[in-house]
Amino acid sequence: MFLSGTLLNAVAVAIGATIGLIVGSRMPARIQQTLTDGLGLFTLCIAFALALSLLMDKTAPAGTDLIVLASLLVGGAIGELLKLTERVDGLGDWFQARLARGDKPSRISEAFVTASLVFCVGPLTFLGSIQNGLTGDIQLLAVKSVLDGFASIAFAATLGAGVYLSILTILVIQGGLATLAFLFGANLDPVAVSAASAVGGVILLGVGFRLLEIKRIRVVSMLPALIIAPLIVLLAEALNIWRASTP
Repeated sequence: MFLSGTLLNAVAVAIGATIGLIVGSRMPARIQQTLTDGLGLFTLCIAFALALSLLMDKTAPAGTDLIVLASLLVGGAIGELLKLTERVDGLGDWFQARLARGDKPSRISEAFVTASLVFCVGPLTFLGSIQNGLTGDIQLLAVKSVLDGFASIAFAATLGAGVYLSILTILVIQGGLATLAFLFGANLDPVAVSAASAVGGVILLGVGFRLLEIKRIRVVSMLPALIIAPLIVLLAEALNIWRASTP
């Protein structure tokens, strides 16, 4: 089944979030703060690894750094025009009003955005979903599910029930990728995947800064960059720009 890996991932996050909420309700505030700081530092490590994977790759075509920059700028502008940050915050507030658990509305949105980005911008998301859609193989998404399950325990324990909302993101993004691969098939362009992952890494830096309370970057507004990056790569390859610039 081409959506089996996505469904497994969603179940793993749901189970992990439930465990995290049970554990988190018994934690003193100082422990929750320390765990939040740990998540922030870990997120920064993941972000640097993703961002540098393409930027430091000597085999990548020349100009990949400019593609990442252009994607962030264009994607950020599109996100602001669409008011994505305000819309996601509004969605968090809407769920908060119905959950009525006593958390601040911003905490729901923070948990939603943080968990969604951590779970959905890495290479396993792209590679695993496309592999699942093309062949039905869930191996990569099974590994991702285990990792996300443990991560969701920590996120829910520190950020609250908003982590459940990231399941919607997983279903939409991973399910969408798997469905497209199933319906149309594709020759996977590794540079396009790497570009999207690198852009995702830069966006994750913003998430880490938010968790550590260094700066509240409007990361949601940058999400269109994840789509812009592979489109620029495919356009550059279609115009033969990179082949002309690489030795």
